[in-house]
Amino acid sequence: MIEFRHVCKSYDKEVQTINDLSFKIEEGEFVFIVGASGSGKTTLFKLLLKEIEATSGSIIVGGADIGRMKRRHIPRYRRRFGVVFQDFRLLKDRNVYENVAFAQRVVMTPVRELKRRVPEVLGLVGLSAKYRAYPHQLSGGEQQRVAIARALVNRPEIILADEPTGNMDPENAAHIMELLEKINEMGTTVVVVTHSQEIVERMQKRVITMKRGVMVSDEKRGELHED
Repeated sequence: MIEFRHVCKSYDKEVQTINDLSFKIEEGEFVFIVGASGSGKTTLFKLLLKEIEATSGSIIVGGADIGRMKRRHIPRYRRRFGVVFQDFRLLKDRNVYENVAFAQRVVMTPVRELKRRVPEVLGLVGLSAKYRAYPHQLSGGEQQRVAIARALVNRPEIILADEPTGNMDPENAAHIMELLEKINEMGTTVVVVTHSQEIVERMQKRVITMKRGVMVSDEKRGELHED
């Protein structure tokens, strides 16, 4: 599904944000990427979404080397991903239904499909009753559920979540992680960047640990992950 092969990313000759990074994520896996600020986690996501280009090495997604992808194919490629951010990034002047529907309108989904799919994902995240509410009327946990619904509505193959529980109390954080686990159990590959060791320990999934742009460990349930 996703493979990094000896990937390096340098912004100048002195600073190498990612250094010789190699790993493989299989279809349907749930993987945490952890590390302190400056470890390269955010750069990894930007490389994967083709917001930036690798200095060297190869990134393979679904069998295709994205470094060789033509610019006109990038929008379609990005539809393979649903992205969830720490700060939700909801449209404040639109209600829950409209925030989720916006993701479908961007890709020109037929109205009939939109009217079926949006209620479906709102039901999945437990917000069917709040489809008319605006972001300011929701709790932080509810806003993140809207963001997850928006990420899911176009049926992505992969969910990328960047610190999805960073602004939440432990109870809401646990609910969000349970929801991501449920989505993973339905067949979607899930990759989560987090600094929360408590969540990582509780979830017992595969964990890739980065430090200063280098992968220092790749473990699952306390055992070395085998490629």
